[in-house]
Amino acid sequence: MREFKINKNDAGQRLDKFVQKTVKGIPLSLMYKAIRLKKIKVNRKRADQKQMLLEGDVVQMFLSEDLFSDKISSNELFTIRPEVNIVYEDEKILIANKPTGVLVHSGDGDGKVSGDGNANDRNTLIYHIQAYLAQKGEYKPDEENSFAPALCNRIDRNTCGMVISAKDAEALREINERIRENYITKKYLCAVHDKPPRANDTLVAFHIKDSRTNLVRIYDREVRGAKEIVTKYKVIDYNKKINASLLEIELVTGRTHQIRAHLSFIGCPLLGDGKYGQIEKDKKLGYKYQALCAYKLRFESTNDQLSYLNNKTLVVDRDTVYFLKEFREDSYSHLFDE
Repeated sequence: MREFKINKNDAGQRLDKFVQKTVKGIPLSLMYKAIRLKKIKVNRKRADQKQMLLEGDVVQMFLSEDLFSDKISSNELFTIRPEVNIVYEDEKILIANKPTGVLVHSGDGDGKVSGDGNANDRNTLIYHIQAYLAQKGEYKPDEENSFAPALCNRIDRNTCGMVISAKDAEALREINERIRENYITKKYLCAVHDKPPRANDTLVAFHIKDSRTNLVRIYDREVRGAKEIVTKYKVIDYNKKINASLLEIELVTGRTHQIRAHLSFIGCPLLGDGKYGQIEKDKKLGYKYQALCAYKLRFESTNDQLSYLNNKTLVVDRDTVYFLKEFREDSYSHLFDE
């Protein structure tokens, strides 16, 4: 039997959600059966799967020990030198500028083990953030049951730019709520082949993801199984020599590979895009990653515990947006003046 005392970061969630986070090896059917048969209790009493946990509650779990996977320990997080390019940090959140080629979290990679015995997907943005916070003394995994500093949004491995992480459960809930309700505006810069048909436009199309190939298909009309996508763009500059445009993008909807696939659909694939672009041609220009950066975000006004962030705008260091070298500095410099 294992016993867990509910702390501040555990409180405010349902029992079944807490169990899923704490006992990562448990199948859902087994978990619900264990709750029903009183093998999972709250304060030594029968509990309902939807019961909301309060700080100070005690959860007892009469489960097989092999279901409990070992957590990351504080000691493990002190074995690496964290590499985190911090754009903004306070006691609740941390916003990092992720470089290209880095996974945001494990599970996005191949999970293979390298020659030195370390899993490749251990070298992730969130792992480095957790190590950074542990070494600062702000995250103590040995004292947590179900919570670890977590990412609130994600970007592709080969996209660079801002990713928001939450240091506690309350901040995670509130940032996720802001994202769901569109109270955080995100903008991207990208370099594309050719010129879009207009200087600025709002593109509307329909999107289907093929999970087998991890590719998406775009249609100009509604088809069965497709979801509408809306992408706004503005042309910032054009390089005639390489026939490429610098665009600022704002997503109205947020679907898998939306920017990459939607711009390719209108005949303007991203430089360096291996899925939807002209990768062999682009490699000759030195592009092995798609030229896409989540470069700016703005916190709109809301009435919550993070209201101190209202109307705050953040931008990455423009020197980290590697593809800007193809365009005139005076065309884009104003975008970084926030």
